[in-house]
Amino acid sequence: MSGRSRAPLAGLLIGHAVSLTGNMLTIIALPLYVLVETGSPVATGITGAVATAPIVLGGALGGVMVDRIGYRRASVLADLVSCVTIAAIPLLYATVGLPFWALLVLVFVSNLLDTPGQTARIALLPEAATAAGLPVERAIGWMEATERGARLLGAPVAGLLVATLGALPVLVIDAATFVLSAVVVAVLVPAGMQPGADEPETADDSGGYWRQFAAGVRFLLTEPLLRVMVLLVLVTNFFDAAKTNVLLPVVAHRDLGGAAALGLLVGGMGGGALVGSLVFSAIGHRLPRRPTFVVAFAVAGPTPFWGLAAGLPLPVLFAMVLVAGFAAGAINPLIGAIKLERVPPRMRARVYGVIGATAWAAVPLGALGAGFASEHAGTTVTLVVVGAGYLLVVLTPLLGGPWRSMNRVAARTDNQRMSELVRDPA
Repeated sequence: MSGRSRAPLAGLLIGHAVSLTGNMLTIIALPLYVLVETGSPVATGITGAVATAPIVLGGALGGVMVDRIGYRRASVLADLVSCVTIAAIPLLYATVGLPFWALLVLVFVSNLLDTPGQTARIALLPEAATAAGLPVERAIGWMEATERGARLLGAPVAGLLVATLGALPVLVIDAATFVLSAVVVAVLVPAGMQPGADEPETADDSGGYWRQFAAGVRFLLTEPLLRVMVLLVLVTNFFDAAKTNVLLPVVAHRDLGGAAALGLLVGGMGGGALVGSLVFSAIGHRLPRRPTFVVAFAVAGPTPFWGLAAGLPLPVLFAMVLVAGFAAGAINPLIGAIKLERVPPRMRARVYGVIGATAWAAVPLGALGAGFASEHAGTTVTLVVVGAGYLLVVLTPLLGGPWRSMNRVAARTDNQRMSELVRDPA
């Protein structure tokens, strides 16, 4: 296998890892900066909500643009925009000043293209895997491992950097990571690589923006399993946003020593998930999907909330998040494999964008609600209640319905079925 044929896959994996590592620097530095400047969990929750709202908008509306302008170009453009807006935060602070509203504007713009950029890289995986002569399942596993590795590396490094340098210098480093990601993808991924380039165009492919967007939404609505899966992830993301954006930073700042502890715990979750993803990539095809999905979610989701609520010491919490992360490592590869089986190649960006936006839609509310709940009901009570709700939600696949089809591999080779799913109803 020639090195040239492996270059696109390497470019996607390296660019994805570097870009997401930059995201982790922001995830750690930004809430701690707001907490130090304002001392308010509510302000921290507002910042988290503003940071995630554009992810929803960008995911929903950006998929069609990714299909139109090209996946490689979309990835590069997203990283360059993030670089400019993140770098503006410390620049304004050091020069004319940084009022809270200006911080919120920059955070919003920075994240607006983040989801389309990630979607573009993920949607190119099958073509890059084919060019490298590798099974697409392995490429998906490696991409998931890069995401988990970015969390493993970025979170503790960010925690240490914030503790030693302060939050704003870390954002300067973050801006540099986005430049590096853009350069790697631009150099290693061919400009002509595009999913479904050999497929015949349909009316939805050649129609206007909103017609193409509607085709992606309509496709998702016709897939019962994808539909219920997105709804479950929507709710669990609400809970995870409460933990990541507010509850965990508050507990780390109040009880565990601050930035270093926060980075250690977030990094521990990522490290466990990295190992879990690699293990799942090796043995996952032998496991029944639905039981694996439920057990992984039940271990990964509620347990960190209850550990934080119990006031456990940092070493015990670290061990707990390692186990939770290991279980979480199976979740995204399962979801990714199911999406790949059911979504036609030409529609990947549109459908993935709609899926991602829907799954993230409640995240701003999770961050905002956690801020108010923590301040008015108490952090411990909020942790216990959210953990219990998390467990109830992730047990719902055991009820059956569309979840029974998880174990059936539905190869997308029926052209008539495809055309029915994407056809304009008029």
